[in-house]
Amino acid sequence: MRTILLLALSLMLIPFAAPAELRMELVEYVHEGTVLEGLVAYDTELAGRAPGVLIVHQWMGITTHERDIALKLAEMGYVAFCADIYGKGVRPETPGAAGAEAGKYRKDDDRSLFRGRLNAGLEQLRANPKVNPDRIVAIGYCFGGTGVLELARSGADVAGVVSFHGGLDSTNKADGKNITAKVLVLHGADDPYVPQSGIDAMIEEFNSGGVDWQMIWYSGAVHSFTDRKAAGPKETGAMYDEKADKRSWEHMKAFFAEVLG
Repeated sequence: MRTILLLALSLMLIPFAAPAELRMELVEYVHEGTVLEGLVAYDTELAGRAPGVLIVHQWMGITTHERDIALKLAEMGYVAFCADIYGKGVRPETPGAAGAEAGKYRKDDDRSLFRGRLNAGLEQLRANPKVNPDRIVAIGYCFGGTGVLELARSGADVAGVVSFHGGLDSTNKADGKNITAKVLVLHGADDPYVPQSGIDAMIEEFNSGGVDWQMIWYSGAVHSFTDRKAAGPKETGAMYDEKADKRSWEHMKAFFAEVLG
């Protein structure tokens, strides 16, 4: 593990300064021979073990969006870990490249590699001595929103998962029976990239598996509604929506309060 002071990271990675008591560290780990590089954020003044939040990135890999979220969670008293699904140094620079990379993990017939990478990140968070291993949740955005649902489907031992504008579908109805986590799906009502057929299949899977799930729709919102870099226009299907962003964050916080106690 390489430790880097937040001041240094703010110069290299983050476009704003954060309170001095927060720290971010780059974390190298390996899954099936591939070196991955995640990022952990926490308050250095934490007393005892804190709840952990696994963050799964969108299709461009770990960006300032995920780092900002990690810092916000650290300020709230969580230990936040941004898992790396793609591999160290693999950060697509164009939508085409991102789509190709994400497609390696979102295969309809086999998502075992995706689930393996997700669980590898979860184990890094769980092994952190600052984290209470019995109080962990996972959140994800777009590609990562699909990811946290796949993490739950793998049977991972987490209290809850939150999908922000994720891809919603079901490749295997039986997977719902593996889910022990509570599930919160936060979805833009006008998202053109998520067909109703996929949502219906997901709901059928969850209901047949007896999953404790809830879904909140945000009127007028399309894909990427939490990402300030998604400039739109709305007709592109991906645009930041301040109202949906703020509402979804509050819904996430209420969910955390419920599942973590």
